[in-house]
Amino acid sequence: MPGPRTTTGHFTFADWQERVIGPGEDANPRLAHASVRNTFTGGIETTGTHCEYSIVYVTAKTGSFAGMELLTGHVDGREGSFAVEERGRFDEDGTVHCTFEVVPGSGSGRLTGLKGKGAFTARHGETAVAYRFEYETP
Repeated sequence: MPGPRTTTGHFTFADWQERVIGPGEDANPRLAHASVRNTFTGGIETTGTHCEYSIVYVTAKTGSFAGMELLTGHVDGREGSFAVEERGRFDEDGTVHCTFEVVPGSGSGRLTGLKGKGAFTARHGETAVAYRFEYETP
């Protein structure tokens, strides 16, 4: 059985639709929901992922989030789909720190049995965000 591999690349988001859940636009803390579409290049190749975030704003510029993302495409040339669970925070300076992990059993096609975790750090104004993904396939 092959050991863990590491791959890297970038992602960009094509769409970010966010709405406040409560208690109001100017309240802190407040809860929001975002629907996002991402495109990955590099070791992960996908277009138009499906991603949903729950966000807690502690202040206007700080908070934390959790989400799920469904990716369909290729990981280092292997075709299939898989889901990742994401958790992160965003800081006063606009920096976003996020870790993600493959949802167990979510791999399909040539990605059946995929296990892995990764991370990214995004800075305000970046159009492409670098990611790192460590994974194993059976």
